[in-house]
Amino acid sequence: MKDQLRIEGMHLNSLVASLAKGDSALEIYLDDLQTIFEEKEPFVEAFLAEDDRFGRLRKEAQMLLARYPSVQERPALFGIPVGVKDIFHAHGYLTRAGSKLPGALLTGTQAASVTRLKDEGALIFGKTVTTEFAYFAPGPTRNPHHPDHTPGGSSSGSAAAVGAGMIPLALGTQTIGSITRPASYCGVVGFKPSFDRINKSGVIPLSESLDHVGFFTRDASSAKLVAAVLVLDWAPVERSALPVLGVPEGPYLEHVSEEMDAHFRIVQEKLKDAGYLVIAVPLLADFERITQRHHLILAAEAAKVHQDWFGEYADHYHSKTRTLIQSGMEIPDSELREALRARLRLREELLTAMENRNIDLWISPSAPSAAPSGLESTGDPIMNLPWTQAGLPTLNLPSGRNAQGLPLGLQLAGAWFGDELLLGWAEGIEKVLDYEFEGRGHTNF
Repeated sequence: MKDQLRIEGMHLNSLVASLAKGDSALEIYLDDLQTIFEEKEPFVEAFLAEDDRFGRLRKEAQMLLARYPSVQERPALFGIPVGVKDIFHAHGYLTRAGSKLPGALLTGTQAASVTRLKDEGALIFGKTVTTEFAYFAPGPTRNPHHPDHTPGGSSSGSAAAVGAGMIPLALGTQTIGSITRPASYCGVVGFKPSFDRINKSGVIPLSESLDHVGFFTRDASSAKLVAAVLVLDWAPVERSALPVLGVPEGPYLEHVSEEMDAHFRIVQEKLKDAGYLVIAVPLLADFERITQRHHLILAAEAAKVHQDWFGEYADHYHSKTRTLIQSGMEIPDSELREALRARLRLREELLTAMENRNIDLWISPSAPSAAPSGLESTGDPIMNLPWTQAGLPTLNLPSGRNAQGLPLGLQLAGAWFGDELLLGWAEGIEKVLDYEFEGRGHTNF
């Protein structure tokens, strides 16, 4: 039974079915999770410490079983353990946001996304490590594929925990590339919806106009299952035809390494051989200006979020976050308003290009390279920036590994509010990429 649960745990649909079959399955699964956690977590450091984590989980599992004694009435995510990035408020947990600020400042109502998952039967496995206030100052988390490489950020712990096989689902956020990039580095699926299609209430903001709530899973079908729970006004659609894929040629793609460029070309050929039409489209000619605008919005809005805290606790902030806030304080509101208008124009530019060339999805590398060596940086989010700024839905699909065994990722970007189509098409593209999630046995520790 334990082996069966471990194998099926790679796919959330199968795991949900297994856990819903009987009362003993959840207890056995938690035993298995504890074994994996105790083996992996001391090296990966994806979670905030918690006393008697599994004692709590077993009590909550018993409460869940008592609440849903009938197998037929068990909800969509019954018994599924989920990691919660430590900028989300959750009942019973302090929120520290990777910072040294007094914990009493960082209180709030439980995040709507956390409540939604719990209502569907999920068990909160614990808080996951985040960079300070979801910006660039890293925490202790290591890449599950190589301890000397970054897991990415800011959703470091969430991506690493799923990548290490410790949990099948974790919440994250993205303001530049904080879901897609760590998903790529850690070899997992990372989904960022269209802007505001997952409720952001109860999450400490960084930039109100750029923040997205999303999540990590092990495969595309799992992401689709979770999206049906979390995405507002989810309306399943089915498209039998293969999507037309657009490659955004120009200065944007010039940011990738030689290794990633070669890999991306191989991926394109695989997709063509599988019957996909792949079209190169000149795009984002003003990419440098787009990048500058993104950082302006981020800095200006972060300064507004932290204005009161920063006035009293400036010396408690990491230098990277402090510099961001200080620069944002110098930006006039008029410049921010114009940048926000230009953000909407970027969205229209991308959607017009899709319509004119009959493109269904944009494809691009999820990061400039595999996870960089060292833990002092979380890597470069440049490949995720335009899609985040435009608020279009994106998904990282693991697409291979480099010579060191580090994962590489393919980024899919869909149309505005085209989340359902994006996730449906992703399952077919995932099959072409044929990346094997190795789960428990893949670490180099």
